Amino acid sequence: MATSYRFTPRRRSLAAAGAAAALALTLAACGSSSDSSSMPGTDHGSKSSASSSPSASQAMGDMPGMDHMASGNGLSDTQDGYRLTSKDATLPSGKQTAYRFTVTGPDGKAVTGFALDQTKRMHFYAIRSDLTGFQHIHPAMAADGTWTADLAALAPGSWRLFASFTPDGGSGKGNDFVLSHTVTVPGTATKTPLPAPATSTQADGYTVTVKGEPMAGMAHPLTVSIAKDGKPVTDLQPYLATYAHLTAFHEGDAAFAHLHPTTKVTGDHGGPDLNFHAELPTSGNWRLFLQFQTGGTLHTAALTLHVG
Repeated sequence: MATSYRFTPRRRSLAAAGAAAALALTLAACGSSSDSSSMPGTDHGSKSSASSSPSASQAMGDMPGMDHMASGNGLSDTQDGYRLTSKDATLPSGKQTAYRFTVTGPDGKAVTGFALDQTKRMHFYAIRSDLTGFQHIHPAMAADGTWTADLAALAPGSWRLFASFTPDGGSGKGNDFVLSHTVTVPGTATKTPLPAPATSTQADGYTVTVKGEPMAGMAHPLTVSIAKDGKPVTDLQPYLATYAHLTAFHEGDAAFAHLHPTTKVTGDHGGPDLNFHAELPTSGNWRLFLQFQTGGTLHTAALTLHVG
């Protein structure tokens, strides 16, 4: 499953705009098990939150694509008085481990009230500095506000851990935050070069094609088309109340961005085309992780996107 720029939006209504042109984009396939993928160090993150998930309509409130966009690029542990705290500066290599953290509010006390965002009260991401080893997890919260994220095995190196949430009270009520810490995983770290851009690739037998023309600091449409055996896929199942979940990290600093599809969810028959609102704040290469579900199986495709 980090620059001097900063996202400024809080809540945004996502709107599809303009026509899409072919874009150079690389997708490296990840695996399809419920807990981890065949790409080493990549995990789908299927942990549930402390409370049961509501229906998609309850969680989203509006049409898919009309929900929140997390503010900030995630490169700080503090924003508007809210702070991500943890005692863990290092995590072990090569085995599952638990990362415990707390979000404190402007009053210095642990926050325990969080609003639902895409059916979860907390979205947690782990990404290595070379943009490999992606994990997307939904941690559990204890009564005192301590969250526990159960991480799959981590490769040696520097990792950035992100917490994306919306307070349900206090001065930050209704605002979306993304905060992060870096941790070190001891051992000999081998850097993996970022794949070069291309227009499509395969993941778990699915062909994923991307069209669009994102420009730094501007909102642009992005379209993902999914096919299998040469035929359009029309059996995409809702995953976190949308037909696909898309997260992006910037090469060099691992800055965070979260994109939503604007395609309306109408049941277990989504696809083949998914429209996204893409607003990436700076130029350069971004590593995108697209997660979609078919037949109860979660698939993850990794994408390298160059933004002009």
